[in-house]
Amino acid sequence: TFEGDGQIGGGAATFHLQDDTNWGFSSTGDFADDNDDQNTRYTATSDSSGLSELYINARIAPLSLTYFGYCLDNGNYTLSLHFAEIQFSNGITFHSLGRRLFDIYIQDNLVERNFDIKAEASGVLKPVARSYNVTVTNHIIEIRFHWAGKGTTALPKRGIYGPLVSAISLNDPKLKPGKKKVVPIVVGVVAGLSLIILVVSILGWRYYLRTKRHKETAFMKESDLQTISFTLKQIKAATNNFDSAKKIGEGGFGPVYKGQLADGTIIAVKQLSSKSRQGNREFLNEIAMISCLQHPNLVKIHGCCVEGDQLLLVYEYMENNSLACALFGRENCELELDWPTRQKICLGIARGLAFLHEESRFKIVHRDIKATNVLLDRDLNPKISDFGLAKLDEGDKTHISTRIAGTIGYMAPEYALWGYLTYKADVYSFGIVALEIVSGKNNMSYAPALEFDCTCLLDWACHLQQDGKLVELVDERLGSKYKKEEAERMIKVSLLCTNASPSLRPTMSEV
Repeated sequence: TFEGDGQIGGGAATFHLQDDTNWGFSSTGDFADDNDDQNTRYTATSDSSGLSELYINARIAPLSLTYFGYCLDNGNYTLSLHFAEIQFSNGITFHSLGRRLFDIYIQDNLVERNFDIKAEASGVLKPVARSYNVTVTNHIIEIRFHWAGKGTTALPKRGIYGPLVSAISLNDPKLKPGKKKVVPIVVGVVAGLSLIILVVSILGWRYYLRTKRHKETAFMKESDLQTISFTLKQIKAATNNFDSAKKIGEGGFGPVYKGQLADGTIIAVKQLSSKSRQGNREFLNEIAMISCLQHPNLVKIHGCCVEGDQLLLVYEYMENNSLACALFGRENCELELDWPTRQKICLGIARGLAFLHEESRFKIVHRDIKATNVLLDRDLNPKISDFGLAKLDEGDKTHISTRIAGTIGYMAPEYALWGYLTYKADVYSFGIVALEIVSGKNNMSYAPALEFDCTCLLDWACHLQQDGKLVELVDERLGSKYKKEEAERMIKVSLLCTNASPSLRPTMSEV
């Protein structure tokens, strides 16, 4: 039996069950900066005459691609995976520099780490196959291809990375010719009417598909983003049906509620507003970014919920709300931050950004560092949040040209004016936040006396530096309970971070 899914579209989240067969697939992710907001086709095609029809087309995915077959007889099978690298070229041209690495899981067991089609086939446009003995015990088989963030992401052009598979075949070695039961499944990805190959796997949540769960929930369970998928019923129970008394904040994403899970875990739930400036793409982006990052100064995500028209993110609860609320919120929510605590918060933010820029497996530009996106836990440790606008930093590029997104007053000038994005844009934003921490004043809402002709806190800091009066910037609520040398040093570092020239700003590790 030969069946193809090449005619099936893609997109940031795709779930497909083939009609009248027992196989399907799901894919997750959005190719970074490929200038395609819709991504209607997650397939690749080669016009090479040297390849057989089986390998001319392939299915690709930015993050994760899972094939599943179900209603199989339990027993032993031979699984064959077929590959051919059709997006790179041979020789010494620019198009030959690309490198694709991904992991392969069968029945949730890692069978290939850092699989490189080009290396395994000793070149591009060359077929290569791998066979595995598989035991089916619950009538389901699952094959998952997962991009681990390695290899190139912009060669020969942006959006060329992630797993690629040409065909999958599954055979029962004990099947006798002439038997009427359909055991072999062959599912491939050659387009439309072409001969394609077979099969695949199912995820443990096939049983959910037999319930009244929405497909959106099933997708998030299959997203392979290391998050737990909560049901809407669980979230409503935790937040008392989104009781207004549980509401603890409101941001660009939508309202935030405090909740408690059945096991006693206190959580914060961000609910996508119908009027939100962030859409599905930012929702998926935030899950993809934050779920693969672990650091003491980054907020931890517990999971998410996608059910009906609801998009919900579930985070660890931060007892002391945001840094903005602590510094310049209403009197009933302001915190008394002494000087050592302010230093600790500033240093924690710097460590979190240094991790994103230099230490993480994925090099990430946050793009929206501001006081409202820094949360404070019970011990006033800072945690960077809201990764909906974050971008992967392309190591082989001097900068990223992208649409402008962020918050006025915190955006670096080269980014706000020309869309020129590097990690130095985050450094600039950090400098603004550090000035706010020292002064206890908001960069955009603070205006000194009119005779100084200053439009914001940064202007005022530059003016005081010229006059040699930097300590006048220190929050008067501190009185004399701070060290002048430390305060001046923090302000000078902040001004260095906000230099108009990105090349003159320090890295976060230098800060």
